[in-house]
Amino acid sequence: MTETAQRPTLEAVAARAGVSRATVSRVVNGGDGVREPLVERVRRAVEELGYVPNQAARSLVTKRHGAVAVVIAEPETRVFADPFFALQLRGISKELTAQDNQLVLLLTEGRDDHTRVARYLAGGHVDGALVFSLHLDDPLPGLIRGAGLPTVFGGRPGWNDGDAEVVYVDSDNRGGARAAVRHLVGLGRTRIAHLTGALDQTSAADRLDGYRDVMGEGDPRLVVESDFTPGGGERAMRALLDRCPDVDAVFAANDLTASGALRVLRERGRRVPEDVAVVGFDDMLPVAEATDPPLTTVRQDIEEMGRIMARLLLRRLDPRTPEETPAGVVLPTTLVRRASA
Repeated sequence: MTETAQRPTLEAVAARAGVSRATVSRVVNGGDGVREPLVERVRRAVEELGYVPNQAARSLVTKRHGAVAVVIAEPETRVFADPFFALQLRGISKELTAQDNQLVLLLTEGRDDHTRVARYLAGGHVDGALVFSLHLDDPLPGLIRGAGLPTVFGGRPGWNDGDAEVVYVDSDNRGGARAAVRHLVGLGRTRIAHLTGALDQTSAADRLDGYRDVMGEGDPRLVVESDFTPGGGERAMRALLDRCPDVDAVFAANDLTASGALRVLRERGRRVPEDVAVVGFDDMLPVAEATDPPLTTVRQDIEEMGRIMARLLLRRLDPRTPEETPAGVVLPTTLVRRASA
């Protein structure tokens, strides 16, 4: 028979630190009222013994689970193919890990998944939720509200239900789009088209508005709806060239759309930027630096967006922090010039 080492207990930590079991419990569970020298002794004993708190018991004391749900309102085929989601998840994960919280990823493939996600969120498994890539008709905000969970949204909310308490993090999509189009105007381009994103998402609608801020209504044929994917960019670019062969510049709603557009321009024998200048949005380096030619684009700090989302949620969950949480955080965008425009 082999002996299995017993798991260190609170009592063992208390004995090693020379303090009471209650003191160890307060330190381990983040309670107040323990002098700093004692806190250091307990932490040192925890490290020396390799003590790991029992999460179930800890939850009974703190009323916290140490887990946060990240809900992405997209199918897994989209999430794992688009580097945008990887960057945002990396920012979220870094912040949660630094605060000893676990990330629980939930994806919605279709309408049936909304009920499943809402049931999970209402089941007491997580402390809060981070939700992004919502579409305008998505029932998730209402379902999450019904679950009563603290929530931070990625992207400007597109619903109007009078809830002034919605907390969100976004980028200056409209301002970034204006900068992109003004750059193309400054290059002397006059037939500037826009390949949109999915217009049932506020980021795409805001970028279209930014384009129109500079170009006005203009020729409606120069606006072609796409969907934030390379394939969508290819389809939109083909449609654009068929209807407006004299186009001399394209502002694409994101880098993936721009990459698809560049492939079609190359197929059609159009030189970039000599014949058609192209600007994207996101500055996702695996895409923007790998296109031919490298892509001029509008940079948004996607990883920082994720980090701030997590930070705002953890602040709402911590009873020691003030109640005031900014309703909306909008990060700046900058134009990054490369060879495509």
